Amino acid sequence: MSELQLTILPETLGDALAIERLHERTFGPGRYARTAFRIREGRGHMLDLSFTARIGTLLVGSIRLTPICIGEVPALLLGPLTVEPPFRSRGVGSALMERSLHDAKAKGYKLVVLVGDEPYYGKAGFKRIPKGLVKMPGPVDPARLLVNELVPGAFDGVSGLIRPDWVEQPGA
Repeated sequence: MSELQLTILPETLGDALAIERLHERTFGPGRYARTAFRIREGRGHMLDLSFTARIGTLLVGSIRLTPICIGEVPALLLGPLTVEPPFRSRGVGSALMERSLHDAKAKGYKLVVLVGDEPYYGKAGFKRIPKGLVKMPGPVDPARLLVNELVPGAFDGVSGLIRPDWVEQPGA
């Protein structure tokens, strides 16, 4: 497999249409009904923690982080993470996750949650949340609810409903 000349860049407002089209191709119309989408829709993602992957000028992937609360604890919701099908299994998703998690930690965030496959996301430090500890406002397979502690111990004692309504920055 040849090495990709991949560039990870912060998402800009001008990327919105290309990213929406990428989501249409990779997730289809059913994406609007997913619980995680509904949470993101209620808040909007953070441009400074959302990134695109490009090969030359071609957008081949995107990742977004959205501020949420778990109970009363500020956190981030990762997703969607999406990569154009011809570029999957070539490290694009991992590069996007690495950049977004690194920048989130550097900005003082402590927790990131997502709904996804533990074998894939586990490589980036995500672990399954014990069943019943955290709930989402809609149907989610509890085995797919994962957390990454950007700071060791940050998830200790955290429980409750995930909701899209915090506005303060960490440490504020």
